[in-house]
Amino acid sequence: MNTKTLLTLVALALISVMGIYVLVNPSYQKSLQAKYFFETGNYKEALILAKEAFSLDVYNRMASTIMAQTITALKYTSYIEMGNKYMADINKIATHENVSDADKAKIRTMCEIMVTEYVKLAPSVITDDSLVQEASQYHEKFEKLLEKVTR
Repeated sequence: MNTKTLLTLVALALISVMGIYVLVNPSYQKSLQAKYFFETGNYKEALILAKEAFSLDVYNRMASTIMAQTITALKYTSYIEMGNKYMADINKIATHENVSDADKAKIRTMCEIMVTEYVKLAPSVITDDSLVQEASQYHEKFEKLLEKVTR
């Protein structure tokens, strides 16, 4: 057997051992499950599993990364949910014939909250583009609305 063949066999053996370790290690199993839930958009379940995986092995970088990315995604989904709620409230107010000063103050406060909260969001390379895009659209809507209400 020549040296190249021996090195190839050793490399394959090492890769196989590493693969088996990842598949049998409970921390990495949970990390893989968390990755699946993250990719399918079930961020709450992904966070639970990533935290469990990380608590089993604090050196599990996959769990650590998924946990950090999931927290970011949850911030975006929370922002979008808040935007939906505020937009529904503003639309109810807009159906009144006359918008009172108190209602204008409510709208202004909601817009200020949304504009301020958007600044706190920090996308990363892994953050779902649709979440980033939707949050950006809400931010633009609330900025424009804030301009109209503060005139």
